[in-house]
Parts: sequence; structure tokens; C-alpha cells
Amino acid sequence: MSTALDTVLNGLALGSVYALVALGFVIIFKASAVMNFAHGSLLLLGGYLTAVLHDRLGFAGALALAVLATAAAAGLIDVLLLRRVDPTAAHVLTIVTIGVDILLMTDLTRRIGGDLLTLGDPWGSAVTRLGPVTVADSRIASILVSTAVIAAVFAVFRFTPWGLSLRAAAEDQEAAALMGIRLARIRTLAWCLAGALAALAAVFLAAFPAPGLERTTGQIALKAFPAAILGGMASPPGALAGSLLIGVTEALAAGYQSELSALGAGFGDVVPYAVMVLVLLVRPAGLFGTKEAARV
Repeated sequence: MSTALDTVLNGLALGSVYALVALGFVIIFKASAVMNFAHGSLLLLGGYLTAVLHDRLGFAGALALAVLATAAAAGLIDVLLLRRVDPTAAHVLTIVTIGVDILLMTDLTRRIGGDLLTLGDPWGSAVTRLGPVTVADSRIASILVSTAVIAAVFAVFRFTPWGLSLRAAAEDQEAAALMGIRLARIRTLAWCLAGALAALAAVFLAAFPAPGLERTTGQIALKAFPAAILGGMASPPGALAGSLLIGVTEALAAGYQSELSALGAGFGDVVPYAVMVLVLLVRPAGLFGTKEAARV
């Protein structure tokens, strides 16, 4: 019983981190209808900056600077590259993000090499015992921090002029532009927010029990992509629900690997995509997605 509780709690912690990444995918998609495949490299950039700066600035200072720098880098991708492309050509914009990901990931991989970088987080390898369950302090922190940040993002969506403008642009960009909403500014701010969320997620993906930040850490962000698809790409609540489902399922697959040996030794790595396919077979629009009605 305690093993099952450990597994579920670890899955919720992992899902909460995936939610930060998936929310970034959804925010950008709502603002510009672009699938941002550069998200993994932005995550790795935020983690790398935190790792190289924490000795001089301390963990809090390094993380704050890394979040700001990653947000700025994401905003520059939109301003310097994506604005030069026809905004209605979403497929071209998506291909541009793939190119950006290759360039940025290649440079960061060269810098990191084969090293394992520590981010100087205050939790270290400490663990806390909650009744029959033993959980790493970093996992508890990931749940608490992710919950607070996601709640703040949802509040921004609901109560700020930018959030209202973003929702209006997601419904009908042409009508939003006619109402005086500056779509380019909305899109750039969406990229900045998504970059900041990715940098924050990097801290928890590299924290104990993970060995540290390595050159493949950015690829973990791709596991949040099925979570965003699963919930419906235009639904922030769907991204949260999909992330928790993916996190718990992945943790269960890893925790009961011996019982699932018939499915292969690496089944835990592909289970997010397997869950995505199974759900989309039943609900092609995702858990929280809606079918678009077309008048003919």
C-alpha cells in the first residue's frame, strides 16, 4: 500500500511540473496557433543559466535571473523571427520553432557536454516522511510551487486586461484586432510567459531524485506535449488535467515495471504517448477540447 501511495504522490509531483511546461504550450497556441517545438530548448536554457549562476548569485538570485532571461529569449524568438512570417501560416511558424530548437539545443548541448550540473536548490536530497509515505522535499516543493504559479497564471487569464485580450484573440483574431487589441504584443507576452514557466520547470526536473541537469533534460519537456494535446491545445485547465494524468501514469508504469515487463523495459518512457493516443481515439479534440462548428 505504501508503495502505491509513494508512486501516486511522485506521479502528482511529476505531473505538476509537466503542467508548467504544458501550460506554456497552450498559452502560445492560444495566442498564435503555433505549436512551439522550441520549448524544450528554452527549458534547458533556463536550467543551464540557473546552474552556472547559482554559485555567484545564490539559488534565488540565479533562478530569478534565469526566468527573466529565458522569458526575454522566448520573446525575442517571436519578435525577431516569427513576426517576419505570415501570421496565418501556422505550419511555417511551427517549422521555424523546430529550427530554433535545433540551434539552441545544439549550443546548450555543446556547453553542457557530458556533465551533470547542480542547480543549488535548497532541498538537496532531503526527504520527509508523511505517515507510511516517504517523499523527497523537492517533490513537495514542486507541488506547492507549481500550484501557486498555475493559480497565479489562471488569475492573470481571468482578471487582467492581458488575459482578457488573450482570450479574445484566441476566439477570433480578426474581431479582436478590429476591437483595438494589439495582437503582436499579446503574442510576444505569451511567449515570454511560456519561457518563464519553462525555466521554472527546469529546476524541479533537475532536482533530486534526478541526478542533475544534463544535456537531455530538455527532451523531458516533450513529455508535456502529449499532456497539452490530451487536454485540448486551447484549454489551460485541460493542460493541467492532462499533465496530472500523464505524470501519474508514467510514475505507475515506472513503479510497476516488473509487472509490465511483457510490454518492454522502456515502456515508462513511451507511456505518455500511448495514453495520448488512447484518449484521442475516444475524444479527438482532447479531454477539454471542443469541436469547431462551421456554418455552410
